[in-house]
Amino acid sequence: MPRSIDLIRASKLPSNMMQFAAKGALSVPPDENIEILVYLAKHNKIFGDLARMTLAGWDENASLAAASNPKTPREVLDYLVAPENLRPKLLPALLENPSVADRELAKFAISASPEGIAAMLQSPRVRASTGVLDVLRSNPYLKADQSSAIASLLDTSRAEPVPRTGSEARVEEAIAPTAAEPAREPASAAPDEAGEVPDEVVSAYLAEHATEIAADQDKPFQPVGGIVELLGADYFPVSENKEMTEIARSEENAAAAGVAKSKSEAGPPPGQRDNTVQKINRLDVKGRIQLAMKGNKEERSILIRDGTKVVALAVLDAPKLSDGEVEKFALQKNVLEAVLRQIPLKRRFMKNYIVVRNLVANPRTPLDLGLGLMKHLLTQDLKNISANKEISETVRKLALKMYKQKLDAANKK
Repeated sequence: MPRSIDLIRASKLPSNMMQFAAKGALSVPPDENIEILVYLAKHNKIFGDLARMTLAGWDENASLAAASNPKTPREVLDYLVAPENLRPKLLPALLENPSVADRELAKFAISASPEGIAAMLQSPRVRASTGVLDVLRSNPYLKADQSSAIASLLDTSRAEPVPRTGSEARVEEAIAPTAAEPAREPASAAPDEAGEVPDEVVSAYLAEHATEIAADQDKPFQPVGGIVELLGADYFPVSENKEMTEIARSEENAAAAGVAKSKSEAGPPPGQRDNTVQKINRLDVKGRIQLAMKGNKEERSILIRDGTKVVALAVLDAPKLSDGEVEKFALQKNVLEAVLRQIPLKRRFMKNYIVVRNLVANPRTPLDLGLGLMKHLLTQDLKNISANKEISETVRKLALKMYKQKLDAANKK
């Protein structure tokens, strides 16, 4: 007989039973009950709000059992550790649960409260994870002694590496670039655009993302928002504008329809020079990744909008990438959500206030990310965001609330 969760996923339960499920009132084991509630909270538009309210007041012992059990489904653990859902008493168990991905701990570390920071610094798993510690170090609520403790842990870990197993040895894709990020110039210095990027840097990225590359190897370049929107009317010289726009449109339509671009692949006509987009159109996924990491600023500005995630994220790992470029990326609406989620996981970018402000002000930034970063903003920026009708009403309301709180606090001084 199928479990209730399977029936719910298949939409085979009647409406009255779904309402019982959202209240946690089905006669099923506690572990299945919480799995049902999380599924409804995340995927059901009708009963999602009710399920979230039920989870917020769910029995503490049952919640703690789920948080500490490695066999608890990943979706449930990810829900419990998310900053907007976390119950403080569950945090120690979640931090030590090997089935909670390091990438989820990093997301939590970005905006953890002072109480959350204290719990993380007491966790053996966190103390042994350079990736999570690197992200935690950018949290603005760190006290001086906590910052010193993290620096000491990182120095010890990097100077005297020790073998690790299980969860300590696993570094998810969102953390690996942060933990292994090569030494770069200070945030105030722009990378040298003229310098050569070693082939080893590209090879390491290709090896790390080999599975994704193999799955996407036949995907053509198809920017978020489309090629014509990407370029704008003034991209080409006036004399070539009409012709090149038509070429761009035809290549975009061909890519969308999955049509082979034999003419494009043959190269430009004699005497005619490729523009940057045509050059990129001729490259496969590996070629675009190499260009993203070794190319120039213009090429990066186009490839960050690549609809193939593994290519777009390669831009953020480019050694030549400047802070000014990332500031623009953080504000762009025509990039993948994965790009906006990856930016705060880079410690270097999180130290740049403009990047943080632009992410919060970007209508495309995921709600949970925007809310988590808002606490870093200055009073005037909170006021500006509260009046920005392009972004979510939830973000605007919280910005206004925080603005008034900071204003009141300043007036009392």
